[in-house]
This record gives sequence, structure tokens and C-alpha cells, in this order.
Amino acid sequence: MRQKDYVGDAIELLRQLIATPSISRGERAAADILGQHIISYGMKLRREGNNIWALSPDWDEAKPTLLLNAHIDTVKPVESWTRDPFQPMIENDCLYGLGSNDCGGGLTTLLQVFRWLTLRPQPYNYIYLASAEEEVSGKNGIAKVIPLLPKIDVAIVGEPTGMQPAIAERGLMVLDLIAHGKSGHAARNEGVNAIYEALDDMQWIRDYRFEKVSPLLGSVKMTLTAVNAGTQHNVIPDRCTMLVDVRTNERYTNEEVFDIISKHVKSEVHAHSFRLHSSHISSDHPLIRRCVALGMKPYGSPTLSDQALMPWPSFKLGPGESSRSHSADEYIHVSEMQQAFYTYLKILEG
Repeated sequence: MRQKDYVGDAIELLRQLIATPSISRGERAAADILGQHIISYGMKLRREGNNIWALSPDWDEAKPTLLLNAHIDTVKPVESWTRDPFQPMIENDCLYGLGSNDCGGGLTTLLQVFRWLTLRPQPYNYIYLASAEEEVSGKNGIAKVIPLLPKIDVAIVGEPTGMQPAIAERGLMVLDLIAHGKSGHAARNEGVNAIYEALDDMQWIRDYRFEKVSPLLGSVKMTLTAVNAGTQHNVIPDRCTMLVDVRTNERYTNEEVFDIISKHVKSEVHAHSFRLHSSHISSDHPLIRRCVALGMKPYGSPTLSDQALMPWPSFKLGPGESSRSHSADEYIHVSEMQQAFYTYLKILEG
């Protein structure tokens, strides 16, 4: 097979996946299709739930190991689609369909890169992993597979980055803040108004600036996104709850940011989880130096991916543009997949 034949296989596989709904936690049919292709390529398939992976032939424990990862699942299609999101169509170099850009292009192209690498010995081991539940950071996604994998030294995540290396990405922590008051009759000005008790905390969340600023990601960002209090007009509310979206940089752990917030506010603070940390890889890593030598420009990504759950160095590099993700009439350029295949090989082969 010629290189362009592998690209053709990636495009045809992506068309099959678009036509197979794979919304988060419902990826089974799409995982079946990917698994069937891996078996047809003569590779041994491994599977855990809706996650599938394959190891390179002639595995050598003495070699370093590279993970090639992208996710199978998609978000639900928004109502403003003007096309059938599950009907793949190619028009003027654009392949339309749900998940085409995020991140079917990277998913199918990396599989063909994996196939190409198996044609000759490489100085490293490599794993292809198609993970589930990425869009919801689900516990049955990559988190379930990590304990089953061999030791990984570095990972490339095929999210849409315009084939520029995203060497850092923000983490995510969602917080519940609860302010307490005392109920009473509004006409008699009784009680303690929980909304008023919460006002200082709201203002602090709006105005506070974390000290450590990342050159790639900027400052930690806190956003108050929901407030709920009160039952009726004449009752002083005794409880006010607030939802806060926190996007961390690589200079802090989620636990450190949680401690800072807890010390500054009067409200109770509860984290939904600490598991989605900011991630980064050194700009001196050999793979990043190879990217730079090829004219690419490293940057920091504001969006979350499975990197947040990876305990090893990783970076995002994939075809498509992040701005198209989760949008109506999502598409990827066929030429972007072609370029990605050749670029991956320039970085990885040998």
C-alpha cells in the first residue's frame, strides 16, 4: 500500500464512524467497528468496555513507549444543525458529520499511522488507544484503561489543534459553595439573609487573581456560573448555593487551588472532584523539539482532554480546529487529515 492509501482508509473509516452514533457512554457500536478494523489489519485487539487498544509488534521492555490516543465518543448534536449529523458528506474538501473534527480525524488518522509504523522496526514501543467517555470525563473511559497499560513514557493525543503542538492544557475543578443564614419573615426584617452572606464571596471570586501565572495558559480562572437561593418573596432565605467553574494552570494542583479558595471565603466549599488536573510537557522534550524543527509552534490549550487523567508527559497534536468542535454542521477538511498523516510520520518514523 502507498501512503495515500492509508489516508484513504482513514477517511473511509471516519465516514463509517460518523454514520454510527457514539455519544458519550453509547460508544459500543463505534468501538465494535474500530475493533473489527484493527483485527482485519492483523493486530491483536484488546478491549475494556468501550475502550480498545493494540500494542506494537515485537514489544521490547527495554524500549521507551509512545501512546497514540484519541477518543471515540462525541457530544450530542446541537439543535442548529442544518444537515443530518450522522450522514457523512464530502463537499469541496469538507467532510461533514458529528465527531468529524472532534476528534474522528485524529482517531482514524492515528490508527493508520500506527499501521504504517508496524511495517518496519522502530526504536520504541507504541500503543494505539481509542478511548471512551472523553467528553464527559467518565470513569469508564481512559481512567479504566490506564491500570491495564504497560509503562508509558509519552503520549500524543489526537485532538484538533491545527497540527500545532499543544504542550499544556488547563485543568478543571467544579466547586459548590454554600452560604448559610437564618430564615425569617421579610416584612419584619427577621433572620439572616443567606444571599447577603454570600455577596462577599461572590465578589472575591470575581476579583481575586492567583499569583502564579503560566506563560502558556495564563492565570487560573474562576467563574461563578450559577446561584440559587430562596423559596418565596416573603421568606428570608437561609441557604444560598453557588456553582463555580475553575480552570487551573500547570503552576497549581487542583488541591492547592481548593485550599486557597477555602481560606478566603466564608461559605462551605465542596469540590465535585480533584481528578482533572492541568497537564504539560517540557518544551525540551525530543518530540516537541522535532515539532519545532518542522516549523510548528507550541502553545497552551484552554480545552480539556483525556490528558487530564494521564500520569505521564503528553501533548495534543491533531488535524482540525478546536473552534469547530461541538458546533453545528461540524466538519474536517480531507486535506487536513492528509497533512496530519504525513506530519505524524515526519515526527515519529525512526
